[in-house]
Amino acid sequence: MSVQPFRKWLLPRRRLAIAEACLIGLVAAFSAIVLRVGVGWIGAWRVQAANLSPPWLILPGIGFGLGYVAGFLLQQLAPEASGSGIPQVKANLADAPVKLSLREALVKLIASTIALGSGLTLGRQGPTVHIGAALAAQFSRWFPTSPEHRRQMIAAGAGAGLAAAFNAPITGVLFVIEELLQDLSGLTLGTAIIASFIGAVVSRILGGRTLQLNLVLTASQTSFSLTELPFFLLLGLLAGILGSLFNRGIIASSKFYNRSHLGLPLQMAIAGGSSGLIVAFLPAAFRDNTGLREFLITGNAHWSLAAIAFVAQFTLTLIAFGSGAPGGLFAPSLILGSSLGYLVGVTEQSLFGFGSPSTYALAGMGAFFSVVSKVPITAIVIVFEMTTDFNLVLPLMIGSVTAYLIADKFFPGSLYDKLLELKGIHLEKEGPTQGLLIELKAKDVMQPRVETLAAQLSLDETVQAFSRSQHRGFPVVDEGKLVGIVTQSDLAKARELELPGDTLLSEIMTPQPVTVHPLHSLSEVLYRLDRFNLSRLPVVENKRLIGIITRADIIRAEADKLNGETREIGPQPQPSYVVYQTRSPSIGRGRLLVPLANPQTAVSLLHLATAIARERHYELECLQIILVPRRSSPAETEVSTAKSRRLLREAEILARKWNIPIHTQIRVAHDVSQAILETVQERHIDLLLMGWKGKTITPGRVFGSVVDTLIRQATCDVVLVRFGTGANGKERESGKDLATQEKDTGTLLQNTEQASPQFNRWLLPMAGGPNANAAIKLLPGLINISHAPYIRLCQVFPPSETQLDMKVLKSGLQYLIRRRNSVGAVVATPVKAASVVEGVLHVIEKDKIDVVMLGASREGLLQQAMKGNIPAEIASRAKCTVMLVRGSLNQQ
Repeated sequence: MSVQPFRKWLLPRRRLAIAEACLIGLVAAFSAIVLRVGVGWIGAWRVQAANLSPPWLILPGIGFGLGYVAGFLLQQLAPEASGSGIPQVKANLADAPVKLSLREALVKLIASTIALGSGLTLGRQGPTVHIGAALAAQFSRWFPTSPEHRRQMIAAGAGAGLAAAFNAPITGVLFVIEELLQDLSGLTLGTAIIASFIGAVVSRILGGRTLQLNLVLTASQTSFSLTELPFFLLLGLLAGILGSLFNRGIIASSKFYNRSHLGLPLQMAIAGGSSGLIVAFLPAAFRDNTGLREFLITGNAHWSLAAIAFVAQFTLTLIAFGSGAPGGLFAPSLILGSSLGYLVGVTEQSLFGFGSPSTYALAGMGAFFSVVSKVPITAIVIVFEMTTDFNLVLPLMIGSVTAYLIADKFFPGSLYDKLLELKGIHLEKEGPTQGLLIELKAKDVMQPRVETLAAQLSLDETVQAFSRSQHRGFPVVDEGKLVGIVTQSDLAKARELELPGDTLLSEIMTPQPVTVHPLHSLSEVLYRLDRFNLSRLPVVENKRLIGIITRADIIRAEADKLNGETREIGPQPQPSYVVYQTRSPSIGRGRLLVPLANPQTAVSLLHLATAIARERHYELECLQIILVPRRSSPAETEVSTAKSRRLLREAEILARKWNIPIHTQIRVAHDVSQAILETVQERHIDLLLMGWKGKTITPGRVFGSVVDTLIRQATCDVVLVRFGTGANGKERESGKDLATQEKDTGTLLQNTEQASPQFNRWLLPMAGGPNANAAIKLLPGLINISHAPYIRLCQVFPPSETQLDMKVLKSGLQYLIRRRNSVGAVVATPVKAASVVEGVLHVIEKDKIDVVMLGASREGLLQQAMKGNIPAEIASRAKCTVMLVRGSLNQQ
């Protein structure tokens, strides 16, 4: 046997999963024991009280009172802890908004103990599954891991809870695989096995049992012969029909209680009182559900008792479950199955003189369980683990499979899924990302703008293209058609062969590359990426390159899916609508777009924009966006533009004062980023300058939804500005005046000098990427707002590096020296630090920097999101102003 699988378990993630699974199994076992002991203690007190006083008075009273108490606890502390608990676990694993936490676990444990002890005819196995999963979810918050790891731990907690309740570890594992995750991966299987094993063993030891399996209950009482096959088929048929009727009754009961509009405490009180009243007029054996099941299994009961047991259990369970009481259906389904099977066995024995009612009772347990829970394999194994009787294997298989197939005709689908649908939660058939991989196509995720190389380029020109870019490969086109792809590996082979510099790219590229069609699903894209060990794939239609798709694009789509941001339900966004605009003569060489949203930063943004516009001879485009709900059409919604026009008019006054052509417009839109992208395209924008708050609280986002979208999709240069607290203090005050002094026309103009940002000391960290070059080209224009400009270029190197490559710094220094007429003092120095962030922050503090400019690639930003994005980290920790520069996608 290979040792490789065992080595994988020694990896850090595996070790964490093993330790967490052990802890989950242990805690789930303790919870199951506490619930078992608590229910047993209250139940014993209830039975004793019924023996000492009139049952018709005591049992309904206890049921009503304790039911109300349990319902009150649930309603006040954790409403999501009501019901079985298994639907909630399934919903959480499917990324539905259902909470699992320590609060739900504790409330579920206490309320279940009270409710089940009061006499409600429900099982404690559903609550133990819910409690185990909730505790595992809490652990995943204390020790954060990936979403997939969290799902596996929650499923393992659910399996441990079931295993501890039944003392059946294999059942816990199969339930995770068959019902919760439908996943057989090594990590899922391993964690489920460990958690379930520990849960079952600890529960068996602390619950008063030894590790020796119990063979006494059905010893020498089970049998099977081929002549009995028709009766086991009949048992499966009856279990399938009656089990489907039971499932429909559960749904009907839940709907009835929902329509009653009673509070949860009153619903549970009525259910407890009704159940107590019914049980009071039944034989005394019905006051202990577990004892009733074992009494039927031993084969000593009269057929009339079994018939009464089936009807009574059927009715009492419907009354109790629909009320929202914290209890499960596992135990009731086992009692119903044992009663039904016992009746079939007694019938066969009375007609033909052979057969064992005990065998049919046990086979009926599995058959009815498989119908209610729709897990036939788990149903077979759970009864086998409870009895360890090999004579039961074939009867269990025949009865369970037959019942499952019949039930699938009369009641298709999962009962738990239908219970969730009553609460408005619809689970997808696929996993959280599997549906996405099938639904989305390559054209939905690809990057439409692709940097390509011509087949006629020389080897030297190709090397220069790679040195200017962070890409590891380029598609090669000839007359608009894809003819190949060139990667860094191809260049390395060319150097090994010592090919001359004038060698054509067509001779070193990889011809006929692997491609995908725009209509291929993401599942197909992933298959090709994995099959050929690639990092990106050209998207080709009729040999024409229309885009490129990378693993990062797919990861981004999956992250959006996990955060619930893939596709919105309801009205989809419509194109924005221009409700106001002004135009100046188009005499510039390009256009700079400034979205004005926050009056506190409007003046400073305009100062920076005009500095760049004057240096580059650009026209200024100012944009205001008015958002409307998606249920309203932007073109048909009536909006007030008074405040927006006032701000734009003041911007016009400032631009004319600085002798810069300015255009303004107001757009009504559903989405800010969409409106900006439409403006970029329609107005042929060359540079986008906008404010940025510097951090985001949105999970899965680097800079926020709007900024991330613009970084990914805006085709022009993008400059994001996060104003510092120190350098921009005056500007913030003037912004406050803008917001409060609406009656003063010309407020922007009056506060121009006060609000002008005092940016004198500039820092530009460089690493050689294309966006650092874009940032350095902005400096000659930006420092025109400085009184005594000082520029420092730096490059961060590890402390262990002895031979420092200064080419990038020298290149930047030479560029600025050539622009000496507009540039002040320039310094270029290396910095040694353990990390880029720490090195840059040290220079900012030491040199009292006013502005730090950061260049970052479009793809690199998003790939760093999970590890910690460098610009975002610097912006969150630095007090100075931070500018993030991303060059045009056509030049990356």
